[in-house]
Amino acid sequence: MNMPTTTKGYSCLASVTTRKAGKAMISMSKIYSIRQMRMEGRPIAHIAKTLEISRDTVYKYLEEEDLSPRPPVKRERGSVLDQYRPTIASWLEDDAKGWRKQRHTAKRIWQRLTDELGAEVSESTVRHYVGKLKKELGIGGERFLDLVWAPGEAQADFGEADFYVAGVRRRLSYFVLTFPFSNVGLAQVFPGENAECVCQALKDIFEYLGGVPARIVFDNAAGVGRKIGDAVRTAGLFSAFAAHYGFAFSFCNPNSGHEKGSVENKVGYIRRNLFVPVPSFDGGRRFNKTLLARCMALAEKPHWAKGEEERALFMEDRVALLGLPPAPFDVVRYERRRTDKLGRVRLESRHLYSTSPEFALTEVICAIRAREVVVADAGGTVIATHTRAYGDAPSDTSNPASQLALLARKPGAWRNSRVRAAVADELREYMDGLGRDALAERLRLMRNVAAQSGWEAMVEAAATALESTGRIDEAGMHMAVLSRTSTPIRYDEPVDLSVYDALARKGV
Repeated sequence: MNMPTTTKGYSCLASVTTRKAGKAMISMSKIYSIRQMRMEGRPIAHIAKTLEISRDTVYKYLEEEDLSPRPPVKRERGSVLDQYRPTIASWLEDDAKGWRKQRHTAKRIWQRLTDELGAEVSESTVRHYVGKLKKELGIGGERFLDLVWAPGEAQADFGEADFYVAGVRRRLSYFVLTFPFSNVGLAQVFPGENAECVCQALKDIFEYLGGVPARIVFDNAAGVGRKIGDAVRTAGLFSAFAAHYGFAFSFCNPNSGHEKGSVENKVGYIRRNLFVPVPSFDGGRRFNKTLLARCMALAEKPHWAKGEEERALFMEDRVALLGLPPAPFDVVRYERRRTDKLGRVRLESRHLYSTSPEFALTEVICAIRAREVVVADAGGTVIATHTRAYGDAPSDTSNPASQLALLARKPGAWRNSRVRAAVADELREYMDGLGRDALAERLRLMRNVAAQSGWEAMVEAAATALESTGRIDEAGMHMAVLSRTSTPIRYDEPVDLSVYDALARKGV
């Protein structure tokens, strides 16, 4: 976990400076179909005819080495129907839940738009827009599951476990990819279960194995998409990722755990064997690299049904893997945002990321990855890089408390930290005078109190304890917090304590 850093002027998003954002000529689902059909051995002419595109277009997207998302430096021209997109999407999604013979046609949508909403648009424009929107929403044919698992096919799901991250106990998710043929499973730990985490976990596993599963079955609740009735909806980032690496995918039916029994069993097996006792790490990347090798070590046992060692069976899985593409996929999602008057940008409605005061009330580009958020100006020049925040609790990277967890692990950074700059002079002088071990102990105490009661309560409690006892310790801090939050006892009538005074004089 890296502390937020801010740079100006010369550092740029690599993908912004190396290529310009362009308009997609065809939809990502069609690009995916091109590559899948070619991998199945279909001739170029057959692909072009089936997908109703030119052969040059087929060649273009077969030769494309990098399908990573492009940063939106330039705005694409919108459609006159964009203002009606939520309405059209709601009609199509409602259709997906009902009888297939009683659904909107493109013509019926055009009629309703013109008659009910007064839209001035041609039927052909609506037909084209509806077709494109259906593909974006994943409304279409369903992939059917086959419970006979061949070498090279995989299942994916998430589990949860506790970890100590920079000394703080947190409940994190871990992604598991299993190969049912050999029963080998590989895990990666991430702070969330969104499309960025899934794609990054898959990319790291692909690169570790040197290949790509031919087919992956996902749980219906996975962050990359889900099955709704007869339709499958996928996240845009995952669609691009799947097209880039060329694997087929499908989703389990809701409440159908038997369709992915291999990965469900492996999720529990990995938790019991690799995450007990509770693991501890500062940064997830290094831990995940060692985790892959530890997962493979678990395969040095006989297969539960076939008798042969799982690791030996896995050789057949590896032979069946697809090759890696020439260029790695950049797992990133771009969003345009406007900063507030303090130069902060808000993502996912509750997490604030700071930039610099001069960027207040300006439009910025946010590159959102699984573990970090990079904020750049409209031209792509990096302004700041932050560790990505997760969870339902609001967060603000400009809050000094965000540095406490890492400072407790690396007290040598105290002198240049935002925490030191934010506390009162008396507290700063006291902390400056401590040795490294004592400083680390006080920072851990401050971290724990701030996590429970907030930054303001922690600072006030530390100041109170220091003024009362001349030092900061656990008992003093907790007493100060309790006195801050507790309500004084008020009696309805005055209490007469003279009887106790008399007893004291008699020596009782």
